[in-house]
Amino acid sequence: MINGSVTINQGSITAIEESSRVPAGAIDLAGDFLIPGLVELHTDNLERHIEPRSNVPWPHAPAILAHDRELASTGITTVFDAMRVGSIPSGKGRYPRYARELSRELLELRTEGVLKISHFLHLRAEVCSETLLDELAEFGPEDRVGIVSLTDHTPGQRQFRDLSKMKTHVAARKDMNDQEFDDHVTRLRALRKRHGDKHEAMAIQDAKRLGAVLASHDDATAGQVAVSAAHGIRLAEFPTTVESAEACREAGMAIMMGGPNIIRGESHYSNVSALDLAKRGLLDIVSSDYVPSSLLLAAFRRAEMWQDLPRAIRCISQAPAQAAGLKDRGAISTGNRADLVRLRSSASTHAVINVWVNGQRVS
Repeated sequence: MINGSVTINQGSITAIEESSRVPAGAIDLAGDFLIPGLVELHTDNLERHIEPRSNVPWPHAPAILAHDRELASTGITTVFDAMRVGSIPSGKGRYPRYARELSRELLELRTEGVLKISHFLHLRAEVCSETLLDELAEFGPEDRVGIVSLTDHTPGQRQFRDLSKMKTHVAARKDMNDQEFDDHVTRLRALRKRHGDKHEAMAIQDAKRLGAVLASHDDATAGQVAVSAAHGIRLAEFPTTVESAEACREAGMAIMMGGPNIIRGESHYSNVSALDLAKRGLLDIVSSDYVPSSLLLAAFRRAEMWQDLPRAIRCISQAPAQAAGLKDRGAISTGNRADLVRLRSSASTHAVINVWVNGQRVS
């Protein structure tokens, strides 16, 4: 943390000077913080906008624009939009495909220059599904797929080790009675047995084809982490236990947890607390998951715990950028993109005042 000035030219940071002097013609932040633009690796926020209520679809283009502007307002300047690939097209527990069409519209809006922040794709490869391979085949290197995460929501393991929590989450949303939920569980387990290993192997190959970073998702045991490490995975999304997080650290994986978990102090699926992992030194990256504003809130919560604000800010800027292979952002450094956030702190909250993306003010 320094008191100084940052010079921007043609979208890049060209100079940093430590001084209390305000250069002529400069924007004086008057004591506010200037931090790097936030880098979000896994957010379901776009899904919320395309289906604002259960079974209520919304037109994609305005949903994308609303999502883009919401993220900009919270200081996020680079996002990897998480989209599920792998569907179950029939039955009460069905999950229809949507990723190809949604991503096509998103990339078209990007080409038109109407998006405020930088967007990449994050494909959540659901191995417990019927259509994963067909859906992955629809994407190519031109689609800016930055991350492919191996996702397995088979009941009774990983995120859904506690079936009662899964029932609360799924049955209410899908309006299932007890028998329908039991049938749904049986069907998912059968799908995993029939397709899971093949889907996982092909998703790994497709990540290579797309030039994407491969991530694990919801590892719960040291054995599952060992499998992830053998695949060459170096990014672990939301490990669900202390055991798996410790194994991730030993395997050299960057550990990512959710901001809402930090703010609430617990996982809503009764998995490990992100604050517990932070106290143990087992937290490298924070994702906003399903609440964009949770990134900054979570950073300041960790800063209080660690007594180290730069370290906490690094978890939402430089560390995720490095994990995703982005070398031109995430830190206020000469030569980097001028993705910057003006932040004002008060006794009650931390407010985003202005946001610049590639040197242009967007909020």
